[in-house]
Amino acid sequence: MARITAGVTTSHVPAIGAAFDRGEEKSDYWAPLFEGYEWSKKWISEEAPDVVVLVYNDHASAFSLEMIPTFAIGCADTFAVADEGFGARPVPDVVGHPELACHMAQSLILDEFDMTVINQMDVDHGLTVPLSLMFGKVDAWPVKVIPIAVNVVQYPPPTGERCFKLGEAIRRAVESYEEDLNVQVWGTGGMSHQLQGPRAGLINQPFDHAFLENMNNNPQALRSITHLEYLREAGSEGIELVMWLIMRGALGERCAELHRFYHVPASNTAVGHLILEAPKSEGPA
Repeated sequence: MARITAGVTTSHVPAIGAAFDRGEEKSDYWAPLFEGYEWSKKWISEEAPDVVVLVYNDHASAFSLEMIPTFAIGCADTFAVADEGFGARPVPDVVGHPELACHMAQSLILDEFDMTVINQMDVDHGLTVPLSLMFGKVDAWPVKVIPIAVNVVQYPPPTGERCFKLGEAIRRAVESYEEDLNVQVWGTGGMSHQLQGPRAGLINQPFDHAFLENMNNNPQALRSITHLEYLREAGSEGIELVMWLIMRGALGERCAELHRFYHVPASNTAVGHLILEAPKSEGPA
């Protein structure tokens, strides 16, 4: 059967993608950030996952304020790279895994999660920047991707508890798929940051470090963080961290932390990155 072998979290700051595309990875400003992913690139080349279930949020590329699903799953064969106003990033289109995605959609809906099924969707920096950080410059992404888009743009977003439970349901869905596949789940976005208003530029390093620590060692503490607490402690865009909890819920109770990285700043954002190894034989939840 398919199995979830690892989880990855990473910020998806658009300025990182721009720096990558301009070849600025070795510049004084950007080198410390990109160096934090060198271990990850070597690790993932050895792990060679077949599929990544990539949890991200759309930035008005596929969804406008006229229609924003709380949870959406991409079931297409391919996903084009979105033009976010300055032309599409010069990265490959994303290849999906429609068979597993459709199986997951059925499993999740029957598991009482109201997923929006997307059969055509362009994907923006929220999805492509994590791929660039983990795989570098490639002619084609070496993995198939199932996008899971989460509303963290328009109030009310889902709670951390609901996101964690979605992750648990994703694990059940993947493990009920008969094909032998190495699947990873990535949670993207965050960490603390605010892009507008009097608190623009907010970065709360103590909150971020506590969140990174608790992701593996005490995820129960993260499930109960309220929307107001995210806003107060991590800024208006810090709510993106609920997407990390989908990844964490998909891994089961016992994980091994393989890599941790934190960097300030990237643009006006705190960047966090984790790699967690799933237990070897968790079994269906």
